[in-house]
Amino acid sequence: MEFEEIYRTFSPKIFRLCMGYVNDKDWAKDLTQETFIQVWQKLDTFRNEAAIGTWIFRIASNICLRQIERSSKMTNIVISSEVEKFPFQIEDKKEEHLTEQIEVLYKCIATLEETERLIISLVLEDLPQKEIAGITGISEGNLRVKIHRIKQTLTERFNDYAKL
Repeated sequence: MEFEEIYRTFSPKIFRLCMGYVNDKDWAKDLTQETFIQVWQKLDTFRNEAAIGTWIFRIASNICLRQIERSSKMTNIVISSEVEKFPFQIEDKKEEHLTEQIEVLYKCIATLEETERLIISLVLEDLPQKEIAGITGISEGNLRVKIHRIKQTLTERFNDYAKL
């Protein structure tokens, strides 16, 4: 697979993963760019022991975690309203309500711990649990429990937000 094809295929997913970590559009773009710089530099070392997407997600999650640790932004992250807007016009109230719900969901995700944000971001990208386990280094059994708990937490936070 050529680098351009890899970039086209995975960059939107990696951007959303980074948004799940930092909830800041500009920072997520920088982290996505840094991820693909590393992918480019290390592509010749990829050993096909896992799917290339798993490898790229692992690189991105490591970069996000390192940057968050190094940055003083970690203590100053504020849930922003910069959640990606959909690239279409909202025609009716039902679609507008759905968009608002998605924005609330992203705000709720931003309140999770880093590992939980990574896991739920990968779940939202429809990655198989086996791949998520490989990326996170968590056993599949433990991962299923974590996913269940994360969904419960998000449901509670979403419902609390809706009551406001």
